[in-house]
Amino acid sequence: MVKLIGKIKINTAVFISGKGSNLKSLIKYSKEKKSEIKLVLVITNNKKAAGLKYSKQSNIKSLIVPYSNKKFAEKKILKILSQNKIKLVCLAGFMKILSNKFISNFKYPILNIHPSLLPKYKGLNTHERVIRNKEKYTGCTVHLVSKKLDSGRIIMFKKLKVYKNDTKLTLKNRILKHEHLLYPEAVSKFCSNL
Repeated sequence: MVKLIGKIKINTAVFISGKGSNLKSLIKYSKEKKSEIKLVLVITNNKKAAGLKYSKQSNIKSLIVPYSNKKFAEKKILKILSQNKIKLVCLAGFMKILSNKFISNFKYPILNIHPSLLPKYKGLNTHERVIRNKEKYTGCTVHLVSKKLDSGRIIMFKKLKVYKNDTKLTLKNRILKHEHLLYPEAVSKFCSNL
């Protein structure tokens, strides 16, 4: 694990696949004086990812790595991470599951934000399942990525009430607003303890 010495910030990469709203909040956080991270790289599997505009606006290097061959893509990403001296990866709506080999070969922490209160509702379609099961509460969780999907150590979570008239869309939008606040806070907490 990397140690924070004085004001040296941790070289960080963010992986996205879509809108990149969590990337936007991490970029904003990385520019704060107290921030422990330096955002140097954005990686996406989707050349049409809307979130690429945020890396462009902030002059952060971004790379598109197609996933037509997962093994090749992951090998390429590991090489890029090494070349850029990346010591922390933040998954922010990256819609690909990292292989066990990738997780083993990248010797530094990988964080992820998930739109449910883990360990409940791992994987996809979380809001749909929450509503279908008439849950009273849901939320979002920042956790360490481990070899088992959405099962790594929990760093922080935010618990939210599910309203009777909630749809999967209203729930998604409400949780997303909290994700934007939770992710930078969890990154800060995690890095402070390195």
